[in-house]
Amino acid sequence: MNLWSLSEDVAVATEAGGQTLVLTGRWGTERIGDAHPVVHEALRRMQLGPVLLANLEPRPGSIVPRAHTYLVLLPVLKRLSHLVVRTLGLDDLKGPLLSVFPVARPAPFTPVRLPPKRPVRMPRGVSFTLEAAGFALESVGSPHRVLLHRPEAAWVVGMLAWPITPDQASAALPLPGAVTQDIIEYLAAAGMAVPVEDFGGGLDDIA
Repeated sequence: MNLWSLSEDVAVATEAGGQTLVLTGRWGTERIGDAHPVVHEALRRMQLGPVLLANLEPRPGSIVPRAHTYLVLLPVLKRLSHLVVRTLGLDDLKGPLLSVFPVARPAPFTPVRLPPKRPVRMPRGVSFTLEAAGFALESVGSPHRVLLHRPEAAWVVGMLAWPITPDQASAALPLPGAVTQDIIEYLAAAGMAVPVEDFGGGLDDIA
C-alpha cells in the first residue's frame, strides 16, 4: 500500500473563512487558496497519520471517482513534496515497512517500475543510523531519508550491498515478489538504490 502523510512538524489551519489552507513547518508557510474539499480532507487526515488516497472522500457520505481524487490531489501534493512523507505498507496489521521523509526543498518522490532483470545496488555514500523506530538511511545529495520500520525492509537493503536484479532479490528472500519489488522501487526513488550501468558478469553470478 502506498500511504501519504505530513511531516510531524507540519500544522494545518485555515483562514479567509475556511477557504484558504495554511500549512506551517520547518520550511515556512504554504497557502493553498480555494482548495477543493478533497484537498481539505486529505491534508486533515494526513496530519493525523498515513492515509490511502483511494479511500479519501471530500465529505462524509459522498462518492468521488478515484481518478478525480488523484487529479485534484496529486498536483497539490507535488507542490508540497517537502512536507509529505511517503510510506510503504502491507495490509497485515504489523505496521509499515518503510517511510521516506523529505529533508530538502523540493523533495520530489516518484517510484517507477524497475526492469526485473536489470541489476541495481546501493550507491556509495549511504549512511546507516540505528534509531528507536528502526534503521535510518541517508545519502549526501538526496532530498530524502529513509526509515526502515520492519526487518523485511532491512533484508532487501542488505541484498543491495552487491549488484542484484529485483527478480533475484525476490527469489532469495522469504517475501512475496511484489513486496520486494516495491521496497526496491521506494529505495530507488529516494536515491538509496541505483541501476548498475556497466556490469561485466553474467546475471547468474550476481549476488
